[in-house]
Amino acid sequence: MIKRSIKQLSEMFQFDQKILDAFGDTEIQGVCIDTRKLQKGNLFIPFKGEKIDGHTLVKDAFEKGASAALWEKDVPNPPQDVPVLLVDSSMEAVQELSKSYRNQLDLKVVGVTGSNGKTTTKDMIAAVLGTGFKVQKTEGNYNNHLGLPLTLLSIEEDTKAVVLEMGMSARGEIEFLTKLARPDIAVITNIGESHLQDLGSREGIAEAKLEIALGLGEEGTLVYFGDEPLLQERLQGCRPYQLQSFGQSENNDVYPVEVNSTEDGNHFRVNINPDIEFFVPVMGIHNVMNAVSAVIVGSKLGLDLEKIKTGLAGLKLTAMRMEKVAGINGSVIINDAYNASPTSMRAAIRLAEEQTGSGKKYLVLGDMLELGDKEKEFHLQTGREIDPEKITEVFTYGERGMWIAEGARERFGEERVHALLDKEPLIEALKSKVNEKDFILVKASRGMKLEDIVHALESK
Repeated sequence: MIKRSIKQLSEMFQFDQKILDAFGDTEIQGVCIDTRKLQKGNLFIPFKGEKIDGHTLVKDAFEKGASAALWEKDVPNPPQDVPVLLVDSSMEAVQELSKSYRNQLDLKVVGVTGSNGKTTTKDMIAAVLGTGFKVQKTEGNYNNHLGLPLTLLSIEEDTKAVVLEMGMSARGEIEFLTKLARPDIAVITNIGESHLQDLGSREGIAEAKLEIALGLGEEGTLVYFGDEPLLQERLQGCRPYQLQSFGQSENNDVYPVEVNSTEDGNHFRVNINPDIEFFVPVMGIHNVMNAVSAVIVGSKLGLDLEKIKTGLAGLKLTAMRMEKVAGINGSVIINDAYNASPTSMRAAIRLAEEQTGSGKKYLVLGDMLELGDKEKEFHLQTGREIDPEKITEVFTYGERGMWIAEGARERFGEERVHALLDKEPLIEALKSKVNEKDFILVKASRGMKLEDIVHALESK
């Protein structure tokens, strides 16, 4: 984490310099925005929230051991006789500080964005790079205009590679993040339908995701999903950085030549060396694509394929991303409840349909949010595409989930499709049906909190 004196901080971002005479030698270690998590020596960052103004907690922060704190100039009565750094905006100060700190570090930065799979891909790349470097990565959902700067400021000075997830909901947001982080390698996992409500079209989403390349230098590389025409069209002609594509098609620079799926994950080989078999302990062919992008990143940063193989095999995923959970009565649950879009929902359903065990297969699907004017059609089409020959029953949760159920009933009929607005009867219905070797997929947008269903059904 960042360790600097206040005098050194004065050279990294702007604040009222009068404090230097009294506190210039005071050192801060790390930053904190929540006094409940504050560590001794932290620089406390107060923000004006909807429910509480962080400036009211500055005194408490010092009592808990903060070395210094920011204070916005338009807030009256800053504490006296303690190292308070007066700034115009706490947010802008943190962003400016993180940019300066990143520029002082000697490390490789990998930025990851995409409509789906960016967190899983981030985890895969970090697992691969961890075989050759000291690595840090974005934790949780710290992937926005505040989370990414906080991640940068948490980097240890001896870290040699960092993997940063970059999220967005509007144009310009990825551009801001990538110019802050200055990645050596940028990865675009895919273009889906997330944020259609804000961006209007998949074309708009593609253009917003491609902003990640604006932070690349001349030695940088953009790694992108080459099976997506919207990306291919926009990457024609000369670029001030290198391009590497991945996908299922042989037109890509790197693609799988063999894939064998098991209940524990995927075994695969790639064209650049078919003699080496990789294994990634996560299900779904879409996750093979994510793993192939990690192979490219590892190779670009000098790791041999054997090390990359070791890294992928040891992958630990962030929770609720294709997370395999032991369920009641000997069942298996796939908890993919962190987020959902039509593209990721489709991939998860295909995964369930491809399961070859002897048990029954149940889908628990909830609302997909932020889809804009076409949300009803996206939900209806999701239901229509579910194969009644491969899925036993479909359960939906939420108002929009009703449309998934409506679409599914066109092929399933009434008895095998259940649309509910309350989790408890859904849970009880599944408890009465699930037996040994049965398979349950749980997926919806984050706001639906379907992990409640997973927790109720997991083996205690």
